[in-house]
Amino acid sequence: MLISLGTAALLSPRRAGAFQDVPTPTGILVTVTYTDPINVRSGPSTILYPIVAQLNPGEVVPALGISPGREWIQITYPGGTGWVYASFVSISGGELRIVEPPPTPTPPITATIDPTLAAEFAIQPTVTRLPTFTPPASLAVIDMTPQSTTPRAVAPGIFIMVLGLLGGLGLILSFILRR
Repeated sequence: MLISLGTAALLSPRRAGAFQDVPTPTGILVTVTYTDPINVRSGPSTILYPIVAQLNPGEVVPALGISPGREWIQITYPGGTGWVYASFVSISGGELRIVEPPPTPTPPITATIDPTLAAEFAIQPTVTRLPTFTPPASLAVIDMTPQSTTPRAVAPGIFIMVLGLLGGLGLILSFILRR
């Protein structure tokens, strides 16, 4: 008690009033029961509506209504009004009225493909005849019977020996004349 009197004496009346102005939510309340922060969206859909805020686990905010499918809850949070997924929160203090969702936002402009450019890449297959079977040419039969050869007048071996002797004589002459 003494500590609180000392604290009150130190605080100016304006600062003490600031601590009294913090509103406590009343009526139907939503408490975040999910273990991680949850997203507050501008409408009841994770695909169609953007994220506008986040609520931390254990945070308590006033509830305004529930979607027709009872999957989303409309709340007020410190920055405005939004929607949270019903499975991530618990409701206390009464029954929520059904609230119609806001109109879906206009989708962002998407890039379109130039039809002239796309036509350049449209490949049309060339119409051709189907391949047909062409039989191979007939095989020629090779005759493997031995042929009789006529004997040559001069044996090739004699011709090679004469050229070798002439080369040897040329070698000997080159050694002799060189000295």
